[in-house]
Amino acid sequence: MHLGRSAAVVVLSAALASSFAAQQPAPTSGLDPGRFDRTVRPQDDLFRHVNGGWLATTEIPAEFPVYGSFVELSEKVEADLYALIEELAGTPDKRPGSTAQQVGDLFASFVDQTRLDQLGAAPLRPRLQAIDRLADAAGFASLAGRLSRLGLPGPVGAFVNADAGDPNRVILYLFQAGTALPDRDYYLEDTPQFRAVRQRYVEYLTRVFTLVGRPAAEADARAVLALETALAGIQWTQVESRDAIKTYNKMTFAALADRAPGFDWRAWADAQGLPDTEIVVAQPSFFEGFAKLVPETPIATWRAWLAAQLITVRAPLLAEDFDAAEFEMFDRTLSGQQVRRQRWKRGVQLVNSTMGEALGQLYVERHFPPSAKARMDAMIGHLIEAYRQSITELDWMTPETRKQALAKLAAFSPKIAYPPKWRDYSTLRVEAGDLVGSVERASEFEHDFQVRKLSRPPDRDEWLMTPQTINAYYNAVKNEIVFPAAILQPPFFNVEADDAVNYGAIGAVIGHEIGHGFDDQGRRFDGDGRLRDWWTPADEAEFEKRAALLVEQFSAYSPAPGLTVNGELTLGENIGDLGGLAIAHRAWTIALGGRPSPVIDGLTGDQRFFMGWAQAWRLKARDEYLRRQVLADPHAPAEFRANGPLGNIPAFYEAFGVTPGDRLYR
Repeated sequence: MHLGRSAAVVVLSAALASSFAAQQPAPTSGLDPGRFDRTVRPQDDLFRHVNGGWLATTEIPAEFPVYGSFVELSEKVEADLYALIEELAGTPDKRPGSTAQQVGDLFASFVDQTRLDQLGAAPLRPRLQAIDRLADAAGFASLAGRLSRLGLPGPVGAFVNADAGDPNRVILYLFQAGTALPDRDYYLEDTPQFRAVRQRYVEYLTRVFTLVGRPAAEADARAVLALETALAGIQWTQVESRDAIKTYNKMTFAALADRAPGFDWRAWADAQGLPDTEIVVAQPSFFEGFAKLVPETPIATWRAWLAAQLITVRAPLLAEDFDAAEFEMFDRTLSGQQVRRQRWKRGVQLVNSTMGEALGQLYVERHFPPSAKARMDAMIGHLIEAYRQSITELDWMTPETRKQALAKLAAFSPKIAYPPKWRDYSTLRVEAGDLVGSVERASEFEHDFQVRKLSRPPDRDEWLMTPQTINAYYNAVKNEIVFPAAILQPPFFNVEADDAVNYGAIGAVIGHEIGHGFDDQGRRFDGDGRLRDWWTPADEAEFEKRAALLVEQFSAYSPAPGLTVNGELTLGENIGDLGGLAIAHRAWTIALGGRPSPVIDGLTGDQRFFMGWAQAWRLKARDEYLRRQVLADPHAPAEFRANGPLGNIPAFYEAFGVTPGDRLYR
């Protein structure tokens, strides 16, 4: 089980607006005309008009299943982190527990392929032996709990967060797990593509079971597939699991045991040091079905299933045979990636995922300019003001609901670049040459860090992403929006560029995250982060009517033959994109303060704004990746995120003269 995901009111003032105007950057466009395709009209396909040249000349590198603006920026940040790791590794003072010792030894242990090949399966032996000693269902729960504390996914997953029913306390959330393939459809759909994936999964398990010396490797592999197919059959769909109301089921472990007998939930919790407190169970029927399967399934099958989880999670830390097998199954087969990434890059990923804030503190000191934070603060102020104006002007929202919506907006807590305090990793024990042991101890370290939160009030200063992450998020139970330092770079944020492109890119990203507070699920939480119904029935009906149109629009998109976007699954992100882009345009207008926007490179400010949005979504993906994304990802493919909102925004029509007959006209 991986335990993981004061309110600031941004106030605009005349002084802030004046200061922002005085700091306007030199008027360069921030766009890259060399990547345009001028044979494609922006009125028909803005995504390809802005990115078509790049799409035509760029091959997805063999080491990636998907490539584009996010990945390009990630590679830049990765190189920056590698330089920091090398610098730490070269530090003379390597006292135990120092960041230099931990980072240096962990990275060196991972890149030493020669030693890993010499060790073979030896690092797994103690855990495999414990699994082989499992005699009955009574011991299964305790062993599954111990392995979950070491970083295995287990039968159910968990995370710690503020309680949606009472945001002033912290609670444990449990959700369905138990399957290795990306979505239940990979097990249940009877198509040639999915049958081929299942056959390759059996071949993969047979291969790794043989490597660790299991005598009935193929039979065990088929038993694991059959068990995971049964688990997939009782899992909720991705759409069902998005529902904030249906997935909030508060109970005690004792109540869960009464509801889902057959699995010793208390023994499972005790093995992880989980207190006997209330929990939230996301998909109760899955828990009931899983618990019923435990005594009905031969213990030999559960042993094989636990062994499969252990080997799969640890394979990248083992000898070449294990690493290659895991890559072939989970990267090449499922995502279309052609070759493994260079070992130093994967070493950076390991260190980053293990000691993220330690690296993040150094990254911010070295690579994040304070001036960028000041610009972002001003931009967020304009965006919140734009949302305030928009909510105030909604002609379909009643005064009662509008008052609550404005109160929620006023309570938003924006967090920019990096947290105000950093985590202490000094008690984490990393040993040179003991890669698997170090990673296990790191999993225990993180697990125990999360469990300790259950006895404390929510930490309002804590971040759920590191500063070097190319992403952003909205946390509903804390009503906060968070923007790490690393995403505040081109093509999302360019300190050298005219602000039209910046508002179209990072401004729309900020607007997107604010918009999650009012999407189909975020709107169910109030300004304090409490899950409660604050909408009048009439307003809810109007919201649902508009949301249904967006579901219909995106469900008509097809990224590849035989694939269609799931408009219900992607609804929250599509609302975020539409609202974020529309509000970002209004915020940019506010930022102009009545001044005209200059024409740069022959483009008006409005045109540059929307082209900045499209440029941010520059991306190509392999077919395997697209199939996986459409089934399991709540985000639509990039071209639809770029083009989809445009036909619903009047300012886009005005910027490019869109008329009936143009493809983006709605």
